[in-house]
Amino acid sequence: MHQIPRLGRRLGTVIGSLLITLAASLVAITSTAAPAHADACYTWGRTLQQGATGADVTQLQIRVAGWATSRTIFTIDGSYGPATTTAVRNFQSAYGLSADGVAGPNTFSKLYALQDDDCTPIHFSWSEVDDVCFGGWPTPVSGTTIAQVKANLMQAMWRAEAIRHRLGDNPLRVTSAYRSKACNDRVGGASNSNHLYGRGMDLVPGSSATTMCGIARASRQSFPQVLGPGYPDHSDHIHLGIQSSVYHSASQCF
Repeated sequence: MHQIPRLGRRLGTVIGSLLITLAASLVAITSTAAPAHADACYTWGRTLQQGATGADVTQLQIRVAGWATSRTIFTIDGSYGPATTTAVRNFQSAYGLSADGVAGPNTFSKLYALQDDDCTPIHFSWSEVDDVCFGGWPTPVSGTTIAQVKANLMQAMWRAEAIRHRLGDNPLRVTSAYRSKACNDRVGGASNSNHLYGRGMDLVPGSSATTMCGIARASRQSFPQVLGPGYPDHSDHIHLGIQSSVYHSASQCF
């Protein structure tokens, strides 16, 4: 008669142990699961600093290229060297973060806040940079692909985002970016124009708070090629280009 309560206590102990084991297993599963993505675009999984290499460094470089040292060529190569450290430090300083040149959680959180789910910066979109004459993505010139064109435009948009922030986050308007050959011929563009490869972008003020010369001056840190007022046929827009040499000309501005 006295064994029934004792048996009940034993069963209770066994069940309790099983519940504890199950709870521990659930905690273990949760703790080892892949971290949730910050958004639908890209999530960094480690702190990055000088000496790091990899695709995650490349993604970082795309987003901070516009904060590189003025009048230099910033190379996106997946290698976190001194130039990337400087660009990250400048980005951090511009957004009120601790400027140590190391890309960690606070830096990534700011980048997440600045990017849309398709990886474009929040103030620029693909519809602003597609073919200015025909819309969409007509076949590019021989030797390149639309994928390469879009990769170049992604860099250009992030560089433009830096310019926008440098100008107090006042709006900027893209008047021309990618051009198919037919479009480039129609508008009288140079035969080797950066626009043909998605490496060129023309900007104008989006409000009265920004001037043409203001854009030109703010662009010198972000693009190797800057053409504006004072350069022939560039009084009504600022042309920006990603290229392998530095050439800035806007004599009415600087």
